[in-house]
Amino acid sequence: MEWYDPLQERKGGASKVEVPQLDALFERDGYLRDHDREIRRRYGNYEDFLVQMTKTEGGIEKFSQGYKIFGPQVKPDNTIEWLEWAPAAHSLHLYGEFNQWNRHTHPFEKLEFGRWKLILKPTEDGQPAIKHLQKVKVLVNHEDKISPWANYVLQPPKERQAQEGVSFCQHFWNPETRYKFKHSRPAKPKSIRVYECHVGISSYEGKINTYTDFTKNVLPRISKLGYNTIQLMAIMEHAYYGSFGYQVTSFFAPSSRYGTPEELKALVDEAHRLGITVLLDIVHSHASKNVSDGLNMWDGSDSCYFHSGARGNHELWDSRLFNYTNWETLRFLLSNLHLWIHEYGFDGFRFDGVTSMLYHNRGLGQGFSGGYHEYFGLNTDTEAIIYLMLANHLVHNTLKSGITIAEDVSGMPALCRPVAEGGTGFDYRLAMAVPDMWIKILKEQSDEEWNIGNIIHTLTNRRWQEACIGYCESHDQALVGDKTIAFWLMDKEMYTGMSALHPANDIVDRGIALHKMIRLLTHGLSGEGYLNFIGNEFGHPEWLDFPREGNNESYHYARRQFNLVDDENLRYKFLNGFDAAMNNLEDSIGWLAADPGYVSTKHEGDKIIVFERAGAVFCFNFHCTKSFSDYKIGVEVSGKYEIKLDTDDKKFGGHGRRDLTIASHTFPEGYNGRRNHMCVYLPCRTAMILVKTGESDFK
Repeated sequence: MEWYDPLQERKGGASKVEVPQLDALFERDGYLRDHDREIRRRYGNYEDFLVQMTKTEGGIEKFSQGYKIFGPQVKPDNTIEWLEWAPAAHSLHLYGEFNQWNRHTHPFEKLEFGRWKLILKPTEDGQPAIKHLQKVKVLVNHEDKISPWANYVLQPPKERQAQEGVSFCQHFWNPETRYKFKHSRPAKPKSIRVYECHVGISSYEGKINTYTDFTKNVLPRISKLGYNTIQLMAIMEHAYYGSFGYQVTSFFAPSSRYGTPEELKALVDEAHRLGITVLLDIVHSHASKNVSDGLNMWDGSDSCYFHSGARGNHELWDSRLFNYTNWETLRFLLSNLHLWIHEYGFDGFRFDGVTSMLYHNRGLGQGFSGGYHEYFGLNTDTEAIIYLMLANHLVHNTLKSGITIAEDVSGMPALCRPVAEGGTGFDYRLAMAVPDMWIKILKEQSDEEWNIGNIIHTLTNRRWQEACIGYCESHDQALVGDKTIAFWLMDKEMYTGMSALHPANDIVDRGIALHKMIRLLTHGLSGEGYLNFIGNEFGHPEWLDFPREGNNESYHYARRQFNLVDDENLRYKFLNGFDAAMNNLEDSIGWLAADPGYVSTKHEGDKIIVFERAGAVFCFNFHCTKSFSDYKIGVEVSGKYEIKLDTDDKKFGGHGRRDLTIASHTFPEGYNGRRNHMCVYLPCRTAMILVKTGESDFK
């Protein structure tokens, strides 16, 4: 494929490329008109790839099924056909348990376009020449490799690692029976509430948990908490457990640490039965530098799927960077998306490291000011943008309920607008400034110093009609070296002061109150979706630290202590119960799917925030000592309002200062830009949601 030069002639000039709904994009954001030519150029490149895929491959849908062609394919007569792409290689051989590890008996035949092919006839009894689970290796230029298309890899047991090394080895996956999905995919959620989770750490025991245990014991918790979406991390196989799954070695293999591919399918199917959408945290921004069990140097060169030289290396992450202009790289990555959707039942993806993909400097050392020259200048990696456009096109056209989320901190315009508008096509981006704000406040400011205006600005500062997923903290804040919000609030008191058998001390009382308020404010105001990391909903008391040399390979901190929230004598149950009530009320009201909230009050002295969204009235008093008995607030719609959620409710560890049976009535005089007003009781460090009587379900 050729890439456009802005001056290239095409249909009368690159600037004449027809983008179906470009006018809609310009109407939404007039500043983009200055970059009309560049937007058209990007769309033209994207369109050319689609045309070329149709001409040569039968369309992007067929093009993205490379996993059905490459790697080992068992035919109906049990013949095994094995195809690889290794353009720089001078020889390929297959060996393993099936041929007693003979390195010479099974050479691949070299084909055109860098392809290599091997055919293994069935055995005399008609069975495949390679048995299920047998070890196999591909010799590339006489060096041991794992096929890039391997779908099951295992690490040697610890007792054999000294002899065999720690590298993963490909095992031939061809079970007699494969898992059959029983349940249909849930409908695309209108209000997305995401539970970010990691199977391996999901047990309270110091071990690597399994797909099966997660299915049985963790999915019901998530459902009860009111989350309608899970985001599974570290599923793509990675040699180093402590990388959190972000140093991928085998892109088509679900991690064998947690169980088998069929057990992962059962997990996804059970989630679907519970009405839970399942997203995969996918890593297409970079790949592990591992040579023996990764993609690096696969064909003996430093290129193949990657850029060669400096452009192919991410120095900070010590990883390899894909060449998104390479035809076979596109096939590899798009096929990867297709596999996880169609073979494992995933409903979409959270794309990791999108900022790193979007810019030649990987977004490092750059503070994005919001100036549009930062997004349409020479630093922008157009090749990666075109790949993301193709990826979003594939997901949304093959899976109508598909969801894509971008991890981008730069604020790239139109990232979350449809490709047909000239956008990149994501459904959501993560509101990454929000958790940074909360940590900075808790770390550097006393309660009296909190700036209400700045908080509101950060929570509401997002591009018009580009959906965001708001969150207080994700896995980033849970890792060792950082602190969760609960830890910033309560620190060591979480070990000694969480007993519910006696009154809470001042630190715990403040911590529990603010933990709920911060979450509710973020949930209600910061986006069109909400995300929580596993365990943080109940204020998990410890950071996350994977086993490594520095901690004597301990699993003590690589777990989630659900036993704490199950203990009725501990206060963790209060935070857990509030999280469930908050999510379930949102499911009833649907504020995440509604227009952004209208903030009518942000009073610095009183530390009061009031906003309306989806007909519900959210009231917050962040003052540490002042309570207000009749605080006047503006309300747009007149009527009688009842309290539907109160952070001060005793069942959530509060003091029960509000009478939940007493309704508030509006008065016709307008206030703070709203048509009506009412007076409400706002005790210090509390929040509540008021809903008009008889209208608690606005869907």
